[in-house]
Amino acid sequence: MTLSLPSESSSVTRARQVLTTLLSLTNAPEASRGDLAVLITEACANAVIHADRDSSVDITIVIDDDACLLEVGNRGRTPDSRRLDAGLPDPLTVGGRGLPLIAALADTAAFVTGPPDQVLLRISKHLNGVRDPAGR
Repeated sequence: MTLSLPSESSSVTRARQVLTTLLSLTNAPEASRGDLAVLITEACANAVIHADRDSSVDITIVIDDDACLLEVGNRGRTPDSRRLDAGLPDPLTVGGRGLPLIAALADTAAFVTGPPDQVLLRISKHLNGVRDPAGR
């Protein structure tokens, strides 16, 4: 499924609702569903915050028997560090925890090359809750 939502905070809720509805049609364990809800929430929130003015947030959700793939894109700027495993900010700092949280909950997560002028974050999560040691 592909969605193109306005770059506004209500789109984060819409994206999460669509994903949780799709996951309710699967046999995915509750823990995996919860992790994926957090993953799409954080990815969409970052896309909304960092998107160019008047652009959209484009979301692709692919669910198969074993895994869920999320792609969240926007026209905007890629974080200075393309790494998602950067350390957490100072405890009193507001913000800056989304990407480390995504890295911790996802099986794989990376910024990938997308269309020109687009930031694209690709996230995968196995639905059985077990990480593949080979990273697949």
